Amino acid sequence: MNNLKKLGALGKNADKAMKAFQAFDSIALEDGAIPVKYKELMAVAVALTTQCPYCLEIHKDKAIKAGATEEELAEVTFISAALRAGAAVVHGTHLMEK
Repeated sequence: MNNLKKLGALGKNADKAMKAFQAFDSIALEDGAIPVKYKELMAVAVALTTQCPYCLEIHKDKAIKAGATEEELAEVTFISAALRAGAAVVHGTHLMEK
């Protein structure tokens, strides 16, 4: 998580892009047709799938603040595991001759 302290330097060196990313990120995760709690649970699922420790920590905290329970976080974990396993199985079809 210490590398997150370097986001300021990254933004300073690419100010326009950083501001655009931050605006996009904020809009994508704000309350809308999908409530914030569900968006944050989806973000946790993606973070588990991509194995991004920064996203995982940030979105876990935001999901909890939005009302997510440990039971929901546990289910999200297994949804992510199922999708990763499913992707491996489906990609296995590329190995088949017929």
